[in-house]
Amino acid sequence: MAGRIVVFGATGYTGRLVSEALVKRGVRPLLAGRSADRLAELASSLGGGFDTAVADVDRPETVRALVSSGDVMVSTVGPFSKWGEPAVQAAISAGVPYLDSTGEAPFIRSVFERHGRAAEAAGCGLLTAFGYDYVPGNLAGALALQEAGAAAVRVDVGYFMTGNVSAGGGMSGGTRASAGGVVFAPSFTWRDGRLQTVRSAERVRSFDVGGRSREGFTIGGTEAFALPRLSSSLREVNVYLGWFGPLSRVMQGLSAAVSAAERLPLPDLSAVSQRLFGSGSSGGPDADARAKSRSHVVAVAADATGRALATVHLEGTNGYTFTGDILAWGAHSALEHGLQGVGALGPVDGFGLERLRAGCAEVGLVRV
Repeated sequence: MAGRIVVFGATGYTGRLVSEALVKRGVRPLLAGRSADRLAELASSLGGGFDTAVADVDRPETVRALVSSGDVMVSTVGPFSKWGEPAVQAAISAGVPYLDSTGEAPFIRSVFERHGRAAEAAGCGLLTAFGYDYVPGNLAGALALQEAGAAAVRVDVGYFMTGNVSAGGGMSGGTRASAGGVVFAPSFTWRDGRLQTVRSAERVRSFDVGGRSREGFTIGGTEAFALPRLSSSLREVNVYLGWFGPLSRVMQGLSAAVSAAERLPLPDLSAVSQRLFGSGSSGGPDADARAKSRSHVVAVAADATGRALATVHLEGTNGYTFTGDILAWGAHSALEHGLQGVGALGPVDGFGLERLRAGCAEVGLVRV
């Protein structure tokens, strides 16, 4: 029997976007989630005739039952630090390619450091954070390194939104819940030639975006794991989130305060995070709203003196639209042609630079 693409978390906001994008590609995914009624509604809205499966992270055996040899697992069940483990383990057990939509630094680190070796032994590839977080920065960073050559020792990547952000850039419930991890959880970076644990929003810097100076604060992205694999001379990788604009320095201050508070006998900060950011999926901007905003990602490769050697700007659709489309492309490509490596992979590791560039262009992310 031919392999299938399984979308676990299909009835959530991102899961629906991925499922819709797969159908547009002529693929009929297996739709999986906790609610049979919601799965039936989704299947009907996609045109009917889709296979569905009820699976719940509280019963990991039901998640393992979703995939078998030849399949591809796509997981959209955020917050991933709370609900993401069973899908990764299911993919490894079956030895199948795995992709997810997380943007959470702790979960990304877990995939690379805890699950990568098991996936390598199982002969499968894990592509965590394969969406707007953090495919564009990996592509831009790889292109900048290619152009800069061996003299490049640092890459800074910035993620921004353009257009009518207030209309199209509102966060989904899952993103809001994950955002709690940005402030309340430790992050990481590649610094001095090794991975280091740092607090989130430790640094703020500005980038030129369409002729305007815009700020972002540091976050933990897959670029810190993946870009050093492309250049032995790379000593530092910084990833900046520019969604909050002038509030970046406020987020930096909040992060510092939270870091200090963690050393005091205070209540569990996860409860505070849930009150501020929510606990999970509650919908997001519709297609009309998403069409009013776009994404802009910039990567700057610099030498040891800080001089910029190469700068790459990429522009594309709204981040949510891009996430649905690139996950569908990645899963379909992995099903049809396989991945280039095994273990925990970055986007370039998984597909190669030219294949990834072509796939991103196909879903609307291009160099400007």
